[in-house]
Amino acid sequence: MPVDFLNQVFFENTLAAYGIAIAILIVGFILIQIVRSVILNSLNRWAKQQQSPLDQRLINIFSQPLMRLLYIGTVYIAIANLNLHPILGQTIQVLAVLIATVTGIQFLSRFSEYLLRSYFLKKGNPELEQSFNALTPFIRAIFWAVGFVFLLDNLGFDISAMVASLGIGGLAIAFAAQGILQDLFSYFSIVFDRPFAIGDFIIVGDYLGTVDQIGIKTTRLKSLSGEQLILANTDLTSSRVRNFKKMEQRRIVFTLGVIYETPAAKLKEIPTMIENIIRSVEGVTFDRAHFASYGDFSLNYEVVYLVNTGDFTTYMNCQQQINFALFEAFAEAGIEFAYPTQVNYLQSPTPNELNS
Repeated sequence: MPVDFLNQVFFENTLAAYGIAIAILIVGFILIQIVRSVILNSLNRWAKQQQSPLDQRLINIFSQPLMRLLYIGTVYIAIANLNLHPILGQTIQVLAVLIATVTGIQFLSRFSEYLLRSYFLKKGNPELEQSFNALTPFIRAIFWAVGFVFLLDNLGFDISAMVASLGIGGLAIAFAAQGILQDLFSYFSIVFDRPFAIGDFIIVGDYLGTVDQIGIKTTRLKSLSGEQLILANTDLTSSRVRNFKKMEQRRIVFTLGVIYETPAAKLKEIPTMIENIIRSVEGVTFDRAHFASYGDFSLNYEVVYLVNTGDFTTYMNCQQQINFALFEAFAEAGIEFAYPTQVNYLQSPTPNELNS
């Protein structure tokens, strides 16, 4: 009697088939809850002990699509044992493929972002991480485009014609937006090659300033006079960029001149005086000081020293201290600095020249 009851058919399926489907659903959901409560909770506790946001993020990336796929798989297996109407069965299959594809795209997109973000965090550069945030929409767009083509192919659509039309359309768009694409690829070059970063002081041709923002199409500089300079990324990658932020030591060369009337003995003392003054300045390394040349109105000395930092303000403070000390030392030694002068020699005529 119970066997006959289970063999009764409703909507082309026996009660036994419905019972098996329900049993698969119940057992599957119980197993999913065990996986979530035991395995995932243990991993979450381990991640909290590690105190790393990346580890917690990685567990979330894997757990969310895993749970979704387990639920979809359980429901699909339970329904697969039933005889369904062709339209209903095809609809369920399409929904399963759609949900699985969307889940897979989200997983691959988030996992790739995780790998790249962990790489940038290891570099310890906030500017580089900020640049990466601007790249994430492009990464997601690529995954969604590939996933959309994959979905259409699995649903039975002929994608060869679509791919061909997209190729032709892509060429047309590429020609129309050639300048924008050049700036975009230049932006990628700046982000990954890192010739400069936000906060660096750079010189590009006749333009100089501090990097304020690196955009997808343009880079903005704040000049010394305060205005904002907007340069195309293509111009930056095709130009010679001088980055002063990377300077660890600044080499300084300056000249000074004394008058021709300076005695030879004092001329020989000047290099030693300059060396002693520069060596007394903190943060500065003396290189050399020489009597270099005879000028139009001065005897010229060339002085070279190194400032042990690339900071411009520090250099100017050191140079100012050296200039004050040189002025005081020369005044004490009776040595005069040269300045542009012109000497006219007047000769009186002799008596014979007057009589003639």
